[in-house]
Amino acid sequence: MKIEISEGALHWFKEEVGLEAGKGVKFYPQAYGSSPVQESFSLAFTIDNDWREAAVHTNSGGITFFLEETDLWFFNGHDLYVDYDETKDELEYKYKKP
Repeated sequence: MKIEISEGALHWFKEEVGLEAGKGVKFYPQAYGSSPVQESFSLAFTIDNDWREAAVHTNSGGITFFLEETDLWFFNGHDLYVDYDETKDELEYKYKKP
């Protein structure tokens, strides 16, 4: 499994959330909403700098984006692509089978 962050999404995290190099973002499932990979669960994020034991991580613009082992079930074998939708002015999560 892998995580990819688009340039637009990285810019959104820096501008809207105020993240800078050295910070971390943890993605995790939350028990409401819906997603293409899990019914009744959607994806959320929190600012978390404790990525040293992450199961999956990537670094983009000096920011570490990661998932914990206990949350991998949510992705059901899919990779996570985080993009930015300009028309909605929000992040967009895409799930793709490798």
